[in-house]
Amino acid sequence: MTETTTTEAASTPPTRFAVPGRIEVGDRAAAVWQTATITGIRRETPHAATFRFAVPAWAGHLPGQHLMLRLTAADGYTAQRHYSLASAPDGSGHVELTLDHVPGGEVSGWFHTVARPGDTVEVRGPLSGFFAWPGDGPALLFGAGSGVVPLMSMVRHHRNRALDVPLRMVVSARSPKELIYARELGAETTTVFTRAAPRGLPVGRVSAAHVAPLLADQPEGGWEAYVCGSNGFAEHAARLLVAAGQPVERIRIERFG
Repeated sequence: MTETTTTEAASTPPTRFAVPGRIEVGDRAAAVWQTATITGIRRETPHAATFRFAVPAWAGHLPGQHLMLRLTAADGYTAQRHYSLASAPDGSGHVELTLDHVPGGEVSGWFHTVARPGDTVEVRGPLSGFFAWPGDGPALLFGAGSGVVPLMSMVRHHRNRALDVPLRMVVSARSPKELIYARELGAETTTVFTRAAPRGLPVGRVSAAHVAPLLADQPEGGWEAYVCGSNGFAEHAARLLVAAGQPVERIRIERFG
């Protein structure tokens, strides 16, 4: 996933990097750069792959948080990026990131064309508590493209802990072959395809028809909504939620692009 911005409401202007004041270091360990060793690479789509890292001193994280990753070249040049954590917290000392291969991207390009198990990078985190979901209340998730990454951390956490709080997810992808985590998606997920769909399924954007039933049949206490994707998707999904009756103060947005 690319650099992310967290915002509280659909009307907040987009920015490329995380908004000052939204990135929070939970404790001292999160402020220290640590060595992370690639232990596995798993292809998700033709343009996205999951990279698993061993980070022995990892302080733990909440689903929805992200980390800062730093690459250092032989000549001392460094590049840093924010990436959402894909893995659920499990205390194993491992974390996973799912990265799109961004055209011209120096960091994603290195991961997709050069990186191999055994290579090391530096990471710092976890960062940002705003988009985190601790699993203590109903969660309604909307993601598009690689915006599904932090949401999948929430879904995995929900499954791993066998949580009984309601969780539903709506995911948008251009086509089945570009659907990240396709093999893992279950009954909690509604998938929408915008360019090409399997036979018998419609093609189109996430619409009021996908959102209204979820707001009409809310769990006790209502939903906390989490929206992650491009600027355009984030604005579109947030407007649909508000139109369906979701309080704007209970919509958390993480956008990129």
